[in-house]
Amino acid sequence: MKTAMNFFMREITSEDWEAVHSYASISDVCRFQAWGPNSERETKLYIEQVLTDTNAENRTRYVWGLADVEEGHLIGTSEINVLDQENEIGRISYVIHPGYWGRGIATQAAEQMISYGFQQLALHRVEAVCDPRNAAAIRVLEKNGLEKEGRMRGHLKLNQGWRDSYLYSILATDALYR
Repeated sequence: MKTAMNFFMREITSEDWEAVHSYASISDVCRFQAWGPNSERETKLYIEQVLTDTNAENRTRYVWGLADVEEGHLIGTSEINVLDQENEIGRISYVIHPGYWGRGIATQAAEQMISYGFQQLALHRVEAVCDPRNAAAIRVLEKNGLEKEGRMRGHLKLNQGWRDSYLYSILATDALYR
């Protein structure tokens, strides 16, 4: 049985591209995503875009690396994007290296993104989307108190065709994050 793992969140640096590529190039990691498996060039472009977004004057994208406390190496990323500033809506996402799946890291990362959205960004609503076939992502969202609002048909174009998405949300007024 895999044991729980301690991690910390930190800003992404240009040196992180290899760690990100170690999981972004794996087909199982991105099978429910509109990206990947990444080439080295695609991963480097992703890191460049994250760094650009981090330094944007009116920042709306916050991406953190998830680093192993004991060894310090990157094991995934989590992010929150402010989709609508006027209506105070953000969207979370996370990606974890498969060697660390099943240890509660995604659940904790999602919790921290939601808290950051409500407490630091003063959002009213935080949402997430996931592939209806991705049972692990659904469990992470439901453990964090997000409610399924419905199914968005043909929401994302994947390499193998269009994908539906479940839409989940939680409000700042919900008890879990007051």
